[in-house]
Amino acid sequence: MDDPYKILGVSKTASDAEIRKAYRKLAKALHPDAKPGDKAAEERFKRVSQAFNTLSDKEKRAEYDAGGAAGFGGMGGMGGRPGAGGPFNHRQSRGGRNFEGMGDIFSDLFTDFGAQQQQQQRRAPPPRGSDIRQAVRVDFMDAARGGKHRVTLPGGRSMDVSVPPGAMDGQVLRLRRQGDASLQGGQAGDALIEIKVATHKYFRREHETVHLELPVSLKEATLGAKVRVPTIDGAVDVRVPAGSTSGSLLRLRGKGFAGSNGKRGDQMVRLLVALPEQDDELRDFLATWHPSSADDPRKGMKF
Repeated sequence: MDDPYKILGVSKTASDAEIRKAYRKLAKALHPDAKPGDKAAEERFKRVSQAFNTLSDKEKRAEYDAGGAAGFGGMGGMGGRPGAGGPFNHRQSRGGRNFEGMGDIFSDLFTDFGAQQQQQQRRAPPPRGSDIRQAVRVDFMDAARGGKHRVTLPGGRSMDVSVPPGAMDGQVLRLRRQGDASLQGGQAGDALIEIKVATHKYFRREHETVHLELPVSLKEATLGAKVRVPTIDGAVDVRVPAGSTSGSLLRLRGKGFAGSNGKRGDQMVRLLVALPEQDDELRDFLATWHPSSADDPRKGMKF
């Protein structure tokens, strides 16, 4: 035999208000509308309802307290008296003969469930539209300097996109609310524009550093000279030190790409000594020239 007081978690001296409060709390947690498909919760909900049906009725409670508890829980119905009704059906919770006097409780429960659902619906905004993706191809120099570029989005809509100075290949620009509209009235999605930077004939980028290979003549490398060097800002004059060899590096500070902090990188110029295709005078000179052993270019190599 199940003790209705234990089922509801109240003492034998509990007031009607305490019994009602305990039942209401358990019923809200175990009601099939709160736990759809949970058989264990449904069975416990039946037992909680049986217990409340007994203790909320003064006559039944007095009968149970006086020792008539033998009929409780074993009759298959809601009361402790024979013939109180058939098997429990939670769909009888409103207006059924087994729940007389309990309509207000269930009315409160269903009101609470409805209020919770309405609150959740108010809390959750309608879904936003889908994001769309598109690529924009920009010239190497345009990526370095930044500027406006026309982009045609899926669906045929065109718009101008601001490519920031120093833009990198693969960088994605997010245009808020320029994606697909929401079918449920929410905010539009975003347009994600991926930047594709074209390669350059002379320049190569590595992070914020620009690399350039610059051919120089033998005379310029040997005696030193002032030469014109291209940069992403335009050509500048650079002094080639005397005695320069192929592979020598010159650093042009602040001539690279703009970084995320706004500070620009450098340009590294790698000198390549270019010999003339045909120079008889140079050839005759080298044929009779005998450099000292100290000038052996392979003296540091071990074979």
